Amino acid sequence: MIPRTDHTESPTPLLAIGLIVLASVIFSAFDASAKYVALAGVAPLFMAWVRYAVHVVAVVLFFRAWSNPGVFRPNSYLMQLLRAFCLFGATVFTFFAVRTLQLAEMISIFFAAPVFITALAGPLLGEWAGWRRWLAVAVGFAGVLIVVRPSIGTISVGHLFAFACTLSYSFYAILTRRLSATESAQSMIFFSGVAPVVLLLPVVPYHAALPDDPVVTIVLLMLGILGATSHLLLIQANRLARATVLAPFSYLQMVWAIILGWLVFAELPDIWVLIGAAVIVASGVYIARREHKLGVNADARASTRS
Repeated sequence: MIPRTDHTESPTPLLAIGLIVLASVIFSAFDASAKYVALAGVAPLFMAWVRYAVHVVAVVLFFRAWSNPGVFRPNSYLMQLLRAFCLFGATVFTFFAVRTLQLAEMISIFFAAPVFITALAGPLLGEWAGWRRWLAVAVGFAGVLIVVRPSIGTISVGHLFAFACTLSYSFYAILTRRLSATESAQSMIFFSGVAPVVLLLPVVPYHAALPDDPVVTIVLLMLGILGATSHLLLIQANRLARATVLAPFSYLQMVWAIILGWLVFAELPDIWVLIGAAVIVASGVYIARREHKLGVNADARASTRS
């Protein structure tokens, strides 16, 4: 049941790194859009339903589902449902959290996810991280702490929602990696949207209310496009590389969050935010150099054997 049991590190395709970096940009745009819509007063559950309804429509059109509907059929309905439920939980918890937390604060808590993913990938996937990758994760997380500079105080409901989002997403990422070996990308991206749409149908009538501002409506509809695109990139990246390798690169999302926070919410970063962002970027650059070195060594060994 465990796809990989080797304990050695292996080179990572640069394409996988590029895909996860691009996904981090789109994830940040998604979070900023969610906060913008939530502050406009749209109910989180209705936001989630619209997000996944648009997601399903976008996937059907993009993959031209009518031409080959068989590619959307899951091999394991139970595991696909569990994965979709984890993603649904992460989305709803995010929408509740951003109503009371600053965007940077929400994302900083979310960045505990790579630590959980790295820890869970060993027992659940057989992907054991080497000490260098653990060090990169720790350095990246230290950069997040520099950005936020958390102080001791009471934990609000928003913080609890943020932690629930982080845990839900961590299991979603693990299940994405596990299912990517047996399920088509089309079925995974499609089922992750259909399941929440059906699940939320009973409660939607009690929360449905389109905003009066057409700009807010457009941003609300864009949540589905951004969500579908980012998760498709995540699936493709996980097909090419291990979860433990990709985890440190997701820290780059903090950099994009700083930029979007400044542009959309007029949140100007101070010197500590800039220092923390530099540490986060340094963590990703180190991993990239490490992966390049592993690739060179692997090529050298292959040449020697031949």
